[in-house]
Amino acid sequence: MKKHLMFIGNRFIHNAPLQRYITRKVKEKIANIDQISYFQDSDKALFLVLDQLLKQEIKLIIISTKNSSAVVGKLLSTITADNQILNDNMLIPSRTTIFEKDSYLVEYNSSIVNVVVAHENRELPLIILEDEEKSAILHVFEEDASSVKILLEPLATSFDIRLDFATLVDGWVEVSVKSRKYGNISQFISAAKQLLSHKLIATKNIITYIMEKLSHSGKKLTFAESCSGGLLAYFFTKEHGASDIFEGSLVTYSNALKSNWLAVDDMILEKYGAVSLEVVAEMSEGALNVSYADYSLAISGIAGPSGGSEDKPVGTVCFSARSKESEKHEKIQLFGDRNYIQEQSALYAIKMLLLIDKELFFKEL
Repeated sequence: MKKHLMFIGNRFIHNAPLQRYITRKVKEKIANIDQISYFQDSDKALFLVLDQLLKQEIKLIIISTKNSSAVVGKLLSTITADNQILNDNMLIPSRTTIFEKDSYLVEYNSSIVNVVVAHENRELPLIILEDEEKSAILHVFEEDASSVKILLEPLATSFDIRLDFATLVDGWVEVSVKSRKYGNISQFISAAKQLLSHKLIATKNIITYIMEKLSHSGKKLTFAESCSGGLLAYFFTKEHGASDIFEGSLVTYSNALKSNWLAVDDMILEKYGAVSLEVVAEMSEGALNVSYADYSLAISGIAGPSGGSEDKPVGTVCFSARSKESEKHEKIQLFGDRNYIQEQSALYAIKMLLLIDKELFFKEL
């Protein structure tokens, strides 16, 4: 089945960054786009083009401005011999099969059309249309795997979905979602988000998800790392576009650099030790102070295989997440070899970043 991406509206023609952003988001859901076309708001050829396309077997994603969305709905209703209804202040064909905020799906003969109303400087609404490979990844926070399983498996049965669960770190469960023969992943995800409000993120790449959220809000991030040795910074800088949101990371292994670079108080270091909540709190504050970032993460721990003590065994790691409005500090015990402890440390810090600003990272626009 051919896949066509259509932009309707002058702003998409003239706003190249917006156009590129939307195209990237579409390609995350539909890997191979066969054709991309552009139409002005009042293009009289649009009706004939849509009529011809819907006579084929095609998957069509229409990205429309708010002003053009009513015209698009009217044209689709005319072509499919349907009438329009008002749903959430939006005129859509009455036989719409799935409707989300500013996004709806229409099926006609062998074609499927997903109309998405896009706004400048806003998160793109949900693209409902799925590729042939029906799968998704959910990230659930502040729950353990057993509770997530209890909550989601009844929904999975209702929508003919198969689930697999993996605990990345304490309080972060990754759920692999795969459609069975008659499964509906989009509806399953919508229901799961309602059930796990402000706890669930649907994305195959959590790092790029965070980067896009920060980029669209004009915010930046910085790190102060010790035992993770820059791994947290690597997780972000390996992704394209990291420079838009990432200020940098200070890897301060020695107490001298913690003091000189991050202004950690020498008395705090001497009294509590480098692996302590008191020190990571000052590390995150120092990282925020020496940068232009809005969020900072700090990690200090004992990755092993040596260096532990009775009070602080190998795997003891302290974290601090800080924004300009709030801060949170945690001390946990991790297990595994040096590399596994380092990777878990980076993941746990990422989890703390997401949870320190739920309004930004979990809110549906």
